[in-house]
Amino acid sequence: MGKINFGRVVLGGLVAGLVLSIGEYLLNDMVLASQMKDYFNQHRFPTPGGSAIGIAVAITFVLGIFLILLYALIRPRLGAGPKTAVVAGLAAWFCIYFYNNIVGAALGFVPGGILPVALVWGLAEYVLAALAGAALYKEEG
Repeated sequence: MGKINFGRVVLGGLVAGLVLSIGEYLLNDMVLASQMKDYFNQHRFPTPGGSAIGIAVAITFVLGIFLILLYALIRPRLGAGPKTAVVAGLAAWFCIYFYNNIVGAALGFVPGGILPVALVWGLAEYVLAALAGAALYKEEG
């Protein structure tokens, strides 16, 4: 069992972050665009501007790095490969995406009509991101 290769964590994490960012763009600006626009108008929320989007993208890349760090941490116990990447993706999806969307829906911040689509989309997004990022990860020594 080698040491965690933090350079590869960052590399794989940036790829995972890219997959997550693309997925979120497609979900929010393509798949759910009309529902999101209606929801923002209904609640009189301002349309997110460049700085909000920039912050969201930056945080998503950091999230990708943490996703691949999680993969690196569980890899010695579960073994290298796609199965472990899927486990890391499922864990991250549950702790971040599922939790936030369920709580958001319960509080009225996430429209119930988009919740099932968002949860399934997010599940696929996190698993694909974990698989893509983990494919680049190699341990030291």
